[in-house]
Amino acid sequence: MSKETIHVGLIGAGANTKSRHISGFNAQPDVEIAAVANRTRDSGERVAGEFDIPTVYDDWLELIEDDSIDAVCIGTWPYLHAPATIAALESDKHVLVEARMAMDSSEAHDMLSTSMTNPHLVAQIVPAPHTLPIDQTVIDLISDGYIGDLITVRLRHTGAGGFPDRDRSLHWRDDRDFSGNNVMQLGIWYEVLMRWIGPASSVQAVGQVVVKHRKNADGRRMAMSIPDHLDIICDMAVGGTASIMVSTVSGLVPDVDMWLIGTEGTLHIDSPDASQAPNTGLRISGGRRGDIALAEIPVAEDKRGGWRVEEEFINAIRGVERVTHTSFTDGVKYMEFTDAVAMSWQLGERVSLPL
Repeated sequence: MSKETIHVGLIGAGANTKSRHISGFNAQPDVEIAAVANRTRDSGERVAGEFDIPTVYDDWLELIEDDSIDAVCIGTWPYLHAPATIAALESDKHVLVEARMAMDSSEAHDMLSTSMTNPHLVAQIVPAPHTLPIDQTVIDLISDGYIGDLITVRLRHTGAGGFPDRDRSLHWRDDRDFSGNNVMQLGIWYEVLMRWIGPASSVQAVGQVVVKHRKNADGRRMAMSIPDHLDIICDMAVGGTASIMVSTVSGLVPDVDMWLIGTEGTLHIDSPDASQAPNTGLRISGGRRGDIALAEIPVAEDKRGGWRVEEEFINAIRGVERVTHTSFTDGVKYMEFTDAVAMSWQLGERVSLPL
């Protein structure tokens, strides 16, 4: 499929699909977004009208059964990621699926297994985007021995959530039926840790549900079971530990604050400009043995990464490059981590990884 037009179908054209994926696919040569299937026919028609998509399906299964579609982009909530991915792969279609990979690691393993039985098909997860500009610089610093051996990682992410907002209505991320074991931004930040220093070997977590109830779209008061504050201690496979706090109920706490502390040096990653959107404008500072203070570490332009998800996906289909951000294998690892956090929080026990 190196020359002919690649026809892409959209299953769930939500906010990220409309803001990123559609323009990303349209920017690729010889790629056509040929069809869309949304939760309702009306919403599918609106997306099709806005972006000149020729075909609207009432049901996502109809789109997958369309033999003219070569690849699908799945932008639904996590509850549909595994069923749609598996059906698409079994229908000989390449798959780009939105993060979070699945509801839990069992579904993620099923997705990986199906992709492995169809090795000619590209299976890619939309990556955690917030550190893409600095990833290569941090990886190179660690690989070149800047921090020496890892002692500890300290990661705090609040999503600029502020103090508890008890009046906010129920979001799909608050609903375990749609989100599964995914919690706040935990999975994508663990994905970043894996890129930089590798996976954890054990997890111990405590969590809180600070806002106990929220109202759904019908105005009904629903009990919350997904934590809105987590504190996690990990042993890392490479050695050392990690301490992770993720919270949407921590007022006046900076969005991102991360320390990588080693035997020879320290790296600090933060988001210095609070006026910017969350997870943008990340800054790297560092210092080594003998320094008296941290100093900002510039990111060279030739190392500055960025969003090229759709380009990588299409190039992988054409055999031009392989998927690096993010493979199903890595997705299974972060879903196992997410499950281990849930198990540890619920049971009050340390959980070893991999599961």
